[in-house]
Amino acid sequence: MAGRLGDFLRIVISRLWSARWLIAGAIVALAGLAASSGATVSSVLLAVLFVVAVAALAPRRDGLGRTERVADAGRTPFDAITAEHLAASVSDPLVICDARGSVVYANKPAANAFSALNEGTSLILRFRAPEMQDLIGGLLSQGKGGSIDYAERLPVERWFRVTASPIGQAGGFFVLVFKDQSETRRIDRMRADFIANASHELRTPLASVSGFIETLRGPARNDPAAREQFLQIMQNQTARMARLIDDLLSLSRLETKPFLNPADRLDLRPLIDGVIDALSPLAKESGVRIERDFGEGAAIVAGNRDELIQVFENLLENACKYGQSGGRVLVSIDRAASGYDGMLDVAVRDFGPGIPEEHIPRLTERFYRVDVETSRGQKGTGLGLAIVKHILTRHNARLTIRSKPGEGSTFTVHFPQA
Repeated sequence: MAGRLGDFLRIVISRLWSARWLIAGAIVALAGLAASSGATVSSVLLAVLFVVAVAALAPRRDGLGRTERVADAGRTPFDAITAEHLAASVSDPLVICDARGSVVYANKPAANAFSALNEGTSLILRFRAPEMQDLIGGLLSQGKGGSIDYAERLPVERWFRVTASPIGQAGGFFVLVFKDQSETRRIDRMRADFIANASHELRTPLASVSGFIETLRGPARNDPAAREQFLQIMQNQTARMARLIDDLLSLSRLETKPFLNPADRLDLRPLIDGVIDALSPLAKESGVRIERDFGEGAAIVAGNRDELIQVFENLLENACKYGQSGGRVLVSIDRAASGYDGMLDVAVRDFGPGIPEEHIPRLTERFYRVDVETSRGQKGTGLGLAIVKHILTRHNARLTIRSKPGEGSTFTVHFPQA
């Protein structure tokens, strides 16, 4: 309301100023008429006020006879939106500076993203990276916009695509928009690491197979003993490649599936019993005894049977392979949830050499190994725990790992109780 009244008053004042000579002439004429006719002062004042009102409110015509538009007649709700409203609605960090490079406005995302970014802050002093100095310097000195990639290192590393441009024509103000690229770069880095690791894992057995083929076609052509030995090694290497490809396909399928809302109710006791029975040859070969501590009653969770079998196969297989020096593996089911309200815990514990603490946070990364040679010697692909993590995420479950060197390791799965 106040804005509309102000616009109206500005229009009235503008019209009175434009018609000032007409009004002055009318007043002189009315004064002369009053003097000659003997009219009263009050009647003359009323006539003067009428002339002023007509000049202020009557539509003014230009030289071609077109009627002036009243400003209010063309107003829309959009006209009430200010530049500050628009800047505040931008979800990316946005900063407006003047010709000296001082901040005149920073929206809320910018204030949250960058510390010490208040009104009056010098952008040259706040952003000291060489690429930002060049961008801001060119913007202020030449009015030249542009885009760069900029990394904010503290408190955590974040990458931005910064776009700078002048506002209007010779307005003396400039805008910088920071588009967060951190997640995109993280995904690109993961993809590059994944391709490099997968290529490396496949290249080693391929090189081995290729070398033995050349040997069999050459020096070992007529050596039955060497041929049998080399063929066995080649079979082992091709089996390793097959396991790696199977795990890669399994991981890819899990990543492309939507989030699982399992409707099936499963009892984990018979499911884990089946996994233990299936892995008994591996346990015997590793010299490990698998023990059970399931307690009383059923252990019901909601989940996909095949995927949960894959989870416990991976955990038990790792326990048998890497904890074989301890001689036993303990599988327990705890309904007390060990600190997680409403959860059912399944723990797989080995009594082997354990895992150094610095490795534990990275165990579920693809291809990450504590000891590369030991893992390859145990026919590991480095993808088992990554698969476990993806499956548990789809089941709204979680995995915790506790280990101390010399005391073995415990991998605990926390399920919501069905």
